[in-house]
Amino acid sequence: MASFAPATHLETHEVTNQPPGFAGRNLFLTDRALREAVAREAGDWLFESCAVLGAVVGSAEVLALGEAANRHAPELATFDRYGRRLDEVRFHPAYHQLMTLAMRHRIHDIAWSEARPGRHLAHAALLALFTQAEAGTMCPVNMTYASVAALSHGGEAAEALRAKLIGGQYDAPLRPIADKAGVTVGMAMTEKQGGSDVRANTTLARASNEGAGTYRLTGHKWFCSAPMSDAFLTLAQTRNGLSCFLLPRITPDGARNGFRLMRLKDKLGNRSNASAEVEYHEAYAVLIGEEGRGVATIIDMVHHTRLGTMAATLGLMRMGLARALHHVDHRRAFGRLLSEQPAMQAVVADLALEYEAAVLLTTRVAMAFDADDGEGRGFARLAVALGKFWLTKRNPNFIYECMECLGGAGYIEESPLPRLFRESPLNAIWEGSGNVIALDILRTLGREPAALALYRAELAMAKGGNPHLDAAVAGLEPLLAGADEVGARSVAERLALLLQGALMVRHAPARLADAFCATRLAGEGGRVFGTLPKGVDIAAILARQHG
Repeated sequence: MASFAPATHLETHEVTNQPPGFAGRNLFLTDRALREAVAREAGDWLFESCAVLGAVVGSAEVLALGEAANRHAPELATFDRYGRRLDEVRFHPAYHQLMTLAMRHRIHDIAWSEARPGRHLAHAALLALFTQAEAGTMCPVNMTYASVAALSHGGEAAEALRAKLIGGQYDAPLRPIADKAGVTVGMAMTEKQGGSDVRANTTLARASNEGAGTYRLTGHKWFCSAPMSDAFLTLAQTRNGLSCFLLPRITPDGARNGFRLMRLKDKLGNRSNASAEVEYHEAYAVLIGEEGRGVATIIDMVHHTRLGTMAATLGLMRMGLARALHHVDHRRAFGRLLSEQPAMQAVVADLALEYEAAVLLTTRVAMAFDADDGEGRGFARLAVALGKFWLTKRNPNFIYECMECLGGAGYIEESPLPRLFRESPLNAIWEGSGNVIALDILRTLGREPAALALYRAELAMAKGGNPHLDAAVAGLEPLLAGADEVGARSVAERLALLLQGALMVRHAPARLADAFCATRLAGEGGRVFGTLPKGVDIAAILARQHG
């Protein structure tokens, strides 16, 4: 029998008609909509910070870290090899590198360490940029940012934590808070029997004699994200009702707290970030705020996390759109670049229009968080609920359409689009799902007339700028007059779209604002992206994506 040497070289074709690598770009400077919004609202101080981070997160190194952190999921280490309880989560080194980078760029504390206008926009813009490289790490970073608002209700323990948080750097190992270079703070509220209905919680808090305001907690939490945080804000029942507590992983005397990790959640997305079911076994905790006022205390943290869900959604949208643009600008089919074909131009232009409006809404909501008066804070509560509801609901279909722009190349796991798609429903579910948010909006409208007055004032600033917007605003009062729980989502959707329309009229080029109002408010667009009516200036929309 004849023998054949194995072939050492088989070359059947040359690879052509494929886009070049994506990495090596500044994700801020190439984003005209966000660039203009930051410059308009906050000026040079924030623009420079965003430009620096934009270059970092657009680098090949950091994009690769994002891929690695999600490919190698966190692992639960319940015991050490001798049988002693550890209750730790082990992460891939890429996760720790990303956390170090995020906190070095002050995403967790810039809103609290700066006194300049736009400080909360700084948090949102930097978080949106970082999300483009990796979303999971932004969960602990955003919760750490948001915790500062709730910690303002606390005493010495809360102040000690704030002192480590603001100005702190990432310091992963579990140690007493006093010994750390910086801390991260999580939140644990929901339980099996109640979920969003936290008043059904059964975790019990027993007063302790270990110092003023100290308690021991016994119970469970069904969903605790970032369980390796240094401390958690959590809810438990006292004799006076549901109360808010600060629970450290390591007690002040250096012992591991009675915080047991039962299992890690096997999630659809957000793979780099651990989420766990936990039990409290006589866990040491300190009261934050007053007994029986737990929801009122922790709601400040929830309110601020919602800004982060908007910003993270914006980041996912931008990365999906940027990948789609990159592909269609370099891929040829049927004798032309995809970006030269009218059907594809309509799809990408419609996606770009959606993103432009999302930037303006997120920016305006973030600026509302700077308010230090009751009326301004009421508007912020209303606006962030509107923004969270609408942007997160739009996001999955938005990302899917970006994926389809790449065709089959966008569906395989070597592409970042599947990871973006798995991430896309998350922010609609966390920190208040759609119905919870819509009902919150109704309550705010009913209880805080000043918030509604400020909302109306926002719309009034765009009056006369577009006939479709003016006609839609005229229908607002009948909608509000008939608002009930059945129609809560309709109210949330319409109020969000009207606010986006007003912001587009005020801040976007006229051709973009007119296209948005015609398609989103006057019904001239279709139900899928890319169904733009005749007369929309597609070229003007797309030109902003290349300048």
